[in-house]
Amino acid sequence: MTIWLSAGIIFTLLAVIAILFKWGNVRVVGVTPVRTFTFIAILFTSGLDVGLIMFPLTEFAGYADIKASPEYAFANPLAIEFGYWGFLIWGFYFLTCFYFCVIEPKVKFFDIPWVKFINNVVIIGTCAFTAYLLLTNLPWYLPDLGDGSSVIPVFYLIVLAAISFAAYSSTDIKYVRILSISTTWMFLALIAFMWAGAFVFGDSELSAFSNNLGAIGTYFANINEFVLPLNDYHEFYLFWWFAWSIMIGQFTARFVGGLRTYQVLAAMLIFPSIPIAIWFSVLYHYHEAGIPTEGIKNFAMVFVGIIFVINSLDSLIRLYTDNLNLTVKRLGKFKYLTMNIVALSLLTLLFKLEFLQIQWVGALVIALFFICIAYIGYNKLKTVNDIIGSPKANKIDYTKIENMS
Repeated sequence: MTIWLSAGIIFTLLAVIAILFKWGNVRVVGVTPVRTFTFIAILFTSGLDVGLIMFPLTEFAGYADIKASPEYAFANPLAIEFGYWGFLIWGFYFLTCFYFCVIEPKVKFFDIPWVKFINNVVIIGTCAFTAYLLLTNLPWYLPDLGDGSSVIPVFYLIVLAAISFAAYSSTDIKYVRILSISTTWMFLALIAFMWAGAFVFGDSELSAFSNNLGAIGTYFANINEFVLPLNDYHEFYLFWWFAWSIMIGQFTARFVGGLRTYQVLAAMLIFPSIPIAIWFSVLYHYHEAGIPTEGIKNFAMVFVGIIFVINSLDSLIRLYTDNLNLTVKRLGKFKYLTMNIVALSLLTLLFKLEFLQIQWVGALVIALFFICIAYIGYNKLKTVNDIIGSPKANKIDYTKIENMS
């Protein structure tokens, strides 16, 4: 699996370079273009999930234990955490976003029936994994509801409610946009709340926060170390990003609003990384200073984490139901909601029972990447070489964009 993953990463990086070389200055326009802030909000909240909120406090100690994991010795735990979530790996999303916006309309590889089937299996499976992550992390963040380690019935009910809310939100694209922007502001508010709890209302020195931000620079000084997997846990993360990449690319490609290709890449690498860096710097201080998060802080993190789950799920539900023509218009709202809630709930339980693993989904996505490039090389090479930009039908109506944003 390591060799397969490494091959997928190298291919992705080479593909990004090739895109910049050939189409670096063309304007990228999706079928439903929006303002840049709205696009970034949709990208950020759809492209991340509950793990961003819930994982760091459980992982810093492991990254600091270089006796058990000597492969982490080259950087501090904060830089390691950032490397698993920020900057370079957002290039995965750039590749698929550009492909689905500019190349796929001409190639139509994902219209091939068996490819469409596999693609939607990937989307549905990753949706369920997102819900599973929420389920398994709730005991750590809400220990007052249980024993701090076991999944109890109330946690299943919380996840079921999140799936149900997401299914309802996916019934109208306007809900998806509103929720994406709202989630972005909620996350920024959570950062401000946690920061104030430590540095305004607590007794922490502000210099500790600025020192943490500076410590993230170790990531950029050692960025080459993060390209290929460091260990099995890093492999898990990278497969997870691959699993997300193909569907996030499909979804976000709709909303690109006329940025040039190099600007899309810069926006995807830089803008999501800034709040991630700030958030991790705040959490790392809580970890290092031993500041407790019980009570309102844990509740706030869980609340925003659930909103992230809902936001991710509604985007992906919308995507696979459109792909399969299982829309509200065709099925009716009741059948649509029932189908999605039941399917995602059952698949979440399969992840809980370890019948499914996200690494399998990520490996399947890498296979689709390789098959797609082989298909282009064999059948569509001239078509791709002749591409000079986004489809002409994708036009920017700034009045409409203003209303949508």
